[in-house]
Order: sequence, then structure tokens, then C-alpha cells
Amino acid sequence: MMAVTDLDPLDIWRRAMVANVRRDAPDLSARQMAVLLTVYMTGPPHTVRGLAEVLNVSKPAITRAIDRLGEFGLARRKTDPRDRRSVIVQRTVKGSVYLAEFAEIINEATVERERDLAAAEARQAKARAKKAAVTPAKAAKPKGAPTKTPKTVATAAKKAEQASN
Repeated sequence: MMAVTDLDPLDIWRRAMVANVRRDAPDLSARQMAVLLTVYMTGPPHTVRGLAEVLNVSKPAITRAIDRLGEFGLARRKTDPRDRRSVIVQRTVKGSVYLAEFAEIINEATVERERDLAAAEARQAKARAKKAAVTPAKAAKPKGAPTKTPKTVATAAKKAEQASN
């Protein structure tokens, strides 16, 4: 069974994806996001062939992803002036803004996750403290000893007195 902390990155990703879906922004597939992140986070130039190799997917799949990113204005295609057969994938201002906002969403999801974990730990600590708290009468009584209240002690003494008479 996985520990809760093993799932932290997935929960942060889930929270970020939910927040991204809720905002008025392009809804990208995993492949489209991988292409976009690769274009923005690794040095240019980026070609369809190069992206296909880096991501280990076919050139047509990269072309479809770039077409969709182009529709959203997050990346653009340009014919390589040195080799007209090659297409260069370029960054756009809109793509930079999209990723900056997405990075902020991930940061917020991380803070939210940490806050939720701290609150859960505080609740658990409070529950443990409540469970560990004992009344003075219970603390003085050895385990397994019968519980005697003042009334039962008085009754036992009376019975003992009557038996001795």
C-alpha cells in the first residue's frame, strides 16, 4: 500500500488540472502539454522531427499537437528558411502567459495540499491527545483492578461489619 506522501505529486497535479479546467483557458491533452512544455522549457530551435524524437511519438502526432497549439495561439509553425522542407515550432507571447499562469496554479495547488495535510495532522494530534487524556481516578487505578466508588466501599464496609457481628 502506498503512503500518503507517495501520492503528493499526483494530488498536486490533480488539483492543478482541476483548477486549469475550471478557468477560461485552452484545455490541452497530455501530448499537447508535453509538446508545449518542451518547446518552452528547452532551447530552440524546435522542429517537428526533433520534437517527435524527444517525445518518442510519430511526426504526424506532433503535427496534430502543434496544429492544435497553433489554433489556441500557444505556439506557431514557421518554415525553416534554410530548409523549406523543415518546420520550426516557435513560442508565442500567449503561450508564455499560459504557462506562467499554469505554473502559478501548480504553486497554489502545492500550498493548498500542504495546508490540507497540516490541518489533517492537527486533527489527528488533537484526537490522539483527547484519547490519551485520562481522569485522575482512572490514572491512579492499576489495570485490571476493580473499580470502587465511595458508595461501593461504604456498602462493603457495612457488610463486613454485619458479618463480624
